[in-house]
Amino acid sequence: MSPLRSSLLYLLLSLLLTLGSAAQARELAAPQDTMVEVEVATVGMSGVAGVPVVLLREPGAREVIPMYIGVTEARAILRALAGERGPRPMTHELLGDVLEGIEVTLTRVYVDALTESTFLGMLELTLSGREAPVHIDSRPSDAIALALKAGASIHVAPEVLEAARQIEFQGLDDQVVVALGITVTPLDEDLREALGLPGRAGVLISDVSGEAAAAGLAPGDLLLEVNGETPETPMHFLELVRDTPRDAPARLRVWQQGEILEVELSTEVPTPAPRRRAPGLEA
Repeated sequence: MSPLRSSLLYLLLSLLLTLGSAAQARELAAPQDTMVEVEVATVGMSGVAGVPVVLLREPGAREVIPMYIGVTEARAILRALAGERGPRPMTHELLGDVLEGIEVTLTRVYVDALTESTFLGMLELTLSGREAPVHIDSRPSDAIALALKAGASIHVAPEVLEAARQIEFQGLDDQVVVALGITVTPLDEDLREALGLPGRAGVLISDVSGEAAAAGLAPGDLLLEVNGETPETPMHFLELVRDTPRDAPARLRVWQQGEILEVELSTEVPTPAPRRRAPGLEA
């Protein structure tokens, strides 16, 4: 690392610590041990005002929870889910690069309160040589986009989940969706031909992590069935996962290089991992 870059990074670290000390004026509004870890599924639209919402999947729950976000943040979250990155970094990508450069780890993000219709969030950072983590106040949408890039876990207070359940929303079928650590995207004929996939209904797996990766699933596989039903769109895939009976695994049938794999995956939230673009699936 050049002396100039090193000096810049450590200057940013000093600024980060200063901001962190100031941010601790707001404590977490809910005990950490009561918060629920969630998986970011996708982005949708609220049914009333057409405002973007991020859809969060609870472990083992038969529903997804919407949370209001801005248009820019919705695009950032979708880009992060798809593992996409433009030629110039967006704000959350820049901050993620800064944290990596100064060896600061984003371990968790929290959505801990809802005040006057505004969701409140917090970053939890761990720093080398410092025992206690640093908590920094954040907008939840920014924190979620950053968490997806960094592979940090996302935790939501029960009171926030309960309030967010009242938001009406609709999903969008033509975009990336994540559940069970599996990222799926729509499949058109050009992509089917390019990847050598059979002419069967299903959705394309573009990324995997956690238990799904350990079970042998891989980017470029064709997801044929979830619990005996064929997912016609990415949102339909999420609905089928959501409808998995409580305390039962999700049963998947997958086409992989001419073979059919049958796997069972827990509906618990998988260990998060940094989002990446699957090799060979670039736009």
